Amino acid sequence: MTLPSKVRIVEVGPRDGLQNESAALDTAVKLELIDRLGQAGLKSIEAGAFVSSKWVPQMADSAEVLARLTRRPGVSYPVLVPNLKGLQEALAAGATEVAIFAAASEAFAQKNINCSIAESQERFRPVIAGARQARVQVRGYVSCALGCPYQGEVPPAAVAEVARALFELGCYEVSLCDTTGVGTPRQTRLMIEAVARHVPLKKLAAHFHDTYGMAVANIYAALEMGVAVIDASVAGLGGCPYAVGAAGNVATEDVVYLLQGLGLVTGIDLDSLVQTAAWISAELGRQPGSKVARALLARSTKPC
Repeated sequence: MTLPSKVRIVEVGPRDGLQNESAALDTAVKLELIDRLGQAGLKSIEAGAFVSSKWVPQMADSAEVLARLTRRPGVSYPVLVPNLKGLQEALAAGATEVAIFAAASEAFAQKNINCSIAESQERFRPVIAGARQARVQVRGYVSCALGCPYQGEVPPAAVAEVARALFELGCYEVSLCDTTGVGTPRQTRLMIEAVARHVPLKKLAAHFHDTYGMAVANIYAALEMGVAVIDASVAGLGGCPYAVGAAGNVATEDVVYLLQGLGLVTGIDLDSLVQTAAWISAELGRQPGSKVARALLARSTKPC
């Protein structure tokens, strides 16, 4: 299949990335991170999550972040909401796009949100209805699309069913997530092939973690299947608090390098992105989890 000519990257670092980092960041640092990512050319930047601060304390200031961020023209700032209460809080803070999440694994659904897959979908109905009434777009995530830390293998048909349900409920786009980073290119192709029987390819996104170093290879497989939206996290930040041992998200810099090497349009300034990766990693007291960032920084004397 022909590769897409243009790829949209959804930057998940300020939400999915930071939610599993042990170091707590000030709100001002989060705001600067979001602004730097916008300067680098990213057009969709997850700004936070309206979830329980008891379980995800790193997202406790999401309302303040969303209310204070400087919105760039043409840039969306989606936030994660688990239920109607989260939606209401997000709307009060000025959200113009929200995301909901379901699991393709019953075991993961019970561990993550303490309900079945079917029950989680029923919870989303009022969320999507409320978002529509507020003229707010809803994006859907399907967790454990290539494996579950509790259940093991997840059949492609199960992923397809959850993706179909989210799409039919009203999600404008469904992101298929390898939450624990166990997938391979062959599994990726089979899974996307199954989902695409129920959801148009142009409505799908791919979201890979890099536990086994397969994320970039899986992204290439997704591109070959016709997926043109890729989730990524600056500096490879983050993981999953409910998936023990899961590595961070695929690094945005690594994805951009791949896409540029394929001649695909991203609209992202790689040098600016690498400098942002170096800066946020320093704030967190760590090295960037990106091979591209490390390679380019080693050759550069530019300050962060």
